[in-house]
Amino acid sequence: MAFGSFSDFVNALDRAGELKRISTPVATELEITEFADREMKSPGGGKALLFEKPTINGVVSPFPVAVNTMGSWKRMAMSMGANSVDDVAAELGALLHAKPPVGLRQTMKLLGQALELRHARPKLVSTGPCKEVIQKFDAPPSRNEPWPGAPNIQSAVSSHQSPTLADIPILKCWPLDGGRFITLPCVVTKDPDTGERNVGMYRIQIYDDKTTGMHWQLQKVAARHGRRYYEKGERMPVSIFIGGDPMFPFAATAPLPDGLDEFLLAGYLRKKSVELVKCETNDLEVPANADFVIEGYIDPTEPLRDEGPFGDHTGYYTLPEPYPVFHITAITHRKDAVYPATIVGIPPMEDFYIGGASVKIFLPIFKMNFPEIVDIALPAEGTFHNLVFVSIKKTYPMQAYKIMHGLWGMGQMMFSKYIVVVDADVNVHNTSEVLFHLCANTDPQRDSIFTKGPSDVLDHATSEIAMGSKLGIDATKKIPSEGFKRPWPPLIKMDAAVKTKVEKLFGL
Repeated sequence: MAFGSFSDFVNALDRAGELKRISTPVATELEITEFADREMKSPGGGKALLFEKPTINGVVSPFPVAVNTMGSWKRMAMSMGANSVDDVAAELGALLHAKPPVGLRQTMKLLGQALELRHARPKLVSTGPCKEVIQKFDAPPSRNEPWPGAPNIQSAVSSHQSPTLADIPILKCWPLDGGRFITLPCVVTKDPDTGERNVGMYRIQIYDDKTTGMHWQLQKVAARHGRRYYEKGERMPVSIFIGGDPMFPFAATAPLPDGLDEFLLAGYLRKKSVELVKCETNDLEVPANADFVIEGYIDPTEPLRDEGPFGDHTGYYTLPEPYPVFHITAITHRKDAVYPATIVGIPPMEDFYIGGASVKIFLPIFKMNFPEIVDIALPAEGTFHNLVFVSIKKTYPMQAYKIMHGLWGMGQMMFSKYIVVVDADVNVHNTSEVLFHLCANTDPQRDSIFTKGPSDVLDHATSEIAMGSKLGIDATKKIPSEGFKRPWPPLIKMDAAVKTKVEKLFGL
C-alpha cells in the first residue's frame, strides 16, 4: 500500500501494536540514540519509537522523531504493504521469469520492464504537501554559469513557521560524532550529460544553518555525477528529501543497477506511482508527499572540507575525511512533518532488516544470472557486506569459486570482504549452521582464495582507503572431479521412523 506521509506509516505501526510513544522530552544529543540502541537490540528488533517531544539544546522541537520504524521483519513487510518480504520477492521473481533474459544486461533491462508492469513511471505534479511551508535563502553570487534551472534566488518566507536546520530535530548520535547528522536522507542528483536521475543515501553532517557535508563515497553514483560537474566547472544542483513513503529511503539504499530510477522501484513496491514536484530553487524533482526537502548546490571551485567523525554501521567511528560542502538555498516541509531517523553502530541495528530485505527482493536477479544459487544471507555481524553466506546446488568442480568471482563483480557486492559458499541443504540464515559446515568441510589452504578489489571507504582495516583484499571459502562437499580422492562421510542423522516414534511417546 502507498503511504501518503511518514506520519501515516507511523500511525499504521501504532494500530498494529508495533510502536512505542515516548511523551517525555528526550534530547536529540545522544539520549535518543541510547534509547533506540537498546530497543534495536531487543529480541526481533524491538518496537518502532516515536519521540513526541525531542529537544534540541534543551528546547522542544515542533517535529516528532521516529526511529526504528523498519527495524523488524514485520515492520519491513508493513512498509511494503505486504504480509512478508518473501512474498514481495516471490512476486518480482515471477515477473522476471515471465521472459527469461540472456546475460546480465538483459536481466537489468527486464528488471526495469517488470517494475513498469504494475505502474507507470513517476509523474510530475504542480505542488504537494512538502511545500506547505517554504523558506528560501539568499544564494551567494555565482562565480560561473548558473546551474541548470537556477532562478534568481531571493529570501522569501511563507506565512507559517520559517524552517531552518536548527528547527529540525537532527540527531547527534554518538559521543565522538563531529556534530549532528541526518541519517535517513534521500539525496537526488542528475547526470549532467544524460539527465539520468539517482536517489542515494549519504549521511549529511550539519556544519551550520546553511551548509552541510555531503558524504558520497567515491564508488557511488552521485559521486560520479559530481565528478562531471567538477570537470565542467559548473555548480551542481542537489536536493535532499526526508520522510514521505517509507519505500523512498528503502529504494535509495537498494542495490539497483546504474541508470534504473529508484522512484520506479518505490512505485512498484508501494503499488502506486510516485508523484514528484519540481524544487523551488533548482530543476530537480522530489516526492510531493515528502516531510522535509532541503535544496541547494555544490560549488566545484570550493575546497573540500573535513566531514566526521561519525559512529558508523561498521561499529566503529569513521574518521574525518574531506568531502564536498552542500550549500542550502531552500527548506520546505509539511505542516505536520515527522522527522524519520535511524541509528547505526555495533550490530544488530535497524539497518540489518533494511539490508536483509534488499537481499531477499533482489535474490531473483542473482538467481537469473547464477541459477545454482539457492539463498544468500548477510549476517548482522558482517555489518552488511563484510560477510556473505551463499548456498548453491553444486554440480561441477570449482563451482563455488565461480560464484565468489561472480558476486564480487556485481554492484555493491564488490565490497564483500568474506564470501562463504555452502551446499544447498545448509540454512544460510543460521550463522551457527554455516560455521559448523565451514569448520567441518574445509581444508584452509585448499579451500580458500585471496583476491584484491575495491573496498568500502568506511573500512578502517584496509591499508589503503577504498582498496583491499578479499577471502573466499569453499565450504561445500568436495567431489572427485575436484581432485578429492577420499570418501566423503555422511552427516549424522537419526532414522525418521525413530524420530516419529519418540515424538509420539513423549509429546515432543
